[in-house]
Amino acid sequence: MSPTTPGLHHVTAIAGDPQENADFYVGTLGLRFVKRTVNHDDTGTYHFYFGDEGGTPGTNITFFPWSDRGRQGEFGAGQTQATAYLIPTDSVDYWQDRLESAGLAVDRTERFGEPVLGFSDPDGIRLELVAPGDDVIAESDATPWEDGPVPTEHQLRGFHSVTLAVSEFGPTATILTDVLGYELEAEDETGADTASSANRRRRYRSAAGGPASVVDLVETDAGRGRMGVGTVHHVAFEAADLDEQAQWREAYAEQGLSPSEVIDRKYFQSVYTREPGGVLFEMATTGPGFTADEEYEELGSSLVLPEHLEDERERIESQLPAFDGPEVASTDE
Repeated sequence: MSPTTPGLHHVTAIAGDPQENADFYVGTLGLRFVKRTVNHDDTGTYHFYFGDEGGTPGTNITFFPWSDRGRQGEFGAGQTQATAYLIPTDSVDYWQDRLESAGLAVDRTERFGEPVLGFSDPDGIRLELVAPGDDVIAESDATPWEDGPVPTEHQLRGFHSVTLAVSEFGPTATILTDVLGYELEAEDETGADTASSANRRRRYRSAAGGPASVVDLVETDAGRGRMGVGTVHHVAFEAADLDEQAQWREAYAEQGLSPSEVIDRKYFQSVYTREPGGVLFEMATTGPGFTADEEYEELGSSLVLPEHLEDERERIESQLPAFDGPEVASTDE
């Protein structure tokens, strides 16, 4: 039997302009720019990481900015519909005001008894802020960024969940429950008696519970989505170590899937698998973390490359688009 994951490790998406991307996630959402590197498989593309002060697993959203390609993605089945962050209950009004002041259209709703603020980033990637209650917030391992533009009491506290869009629940649900150890927690079948299944939602929670433990599945009538700017590339779940990864690779294979070999991503070890619903899943180890090549205080301050690419630094830097680093305003009181 495979181990159970505590939940989400990171989410990786495709952005457009790197400057706009960094300015939004740092300047507006108040995440720290914890790593500036390149896509190891496409060295002409940046790879940005945004998270809490230390880049704790379960807090990081990462991006490949495709400014030189401009191919817009098309949302559909087999894609992440929304990525949700935790916020304290007392911060809902603060965040609605902050987002609307930044010119964003914000939807304020409630889902499974939790307040939800929904909005989109500059590239159209759907984001949500969820206030599940102070007991969940108290369990968060997120470290406030003391020098960030958002007061520490209102900062994002790591992931709440991802919402995955699939053509039917069954195949993806089987991987969540039989491989990753998630359990069905709640259902919303408000669309069950209509011609469209767009409102059907099922909530799954990891056995550990707490922050970053939720995956929602929604059924969609849309065809298979197309990867591009404004879409999520993959969702990563947390593995404690290589031994757990090996067990998950075996469990995926037993489900008839084809997991990748273990790939060294410098800050964690990764295994990739495309689940039957079309979403690319990654299993990422907890360590070694982002201080593997930078001091804690200097995280994200310069372009870092894995050792095997250092000899190509001049060529790589000449191919990358212009980027000045995120603009960080002082904390608003």
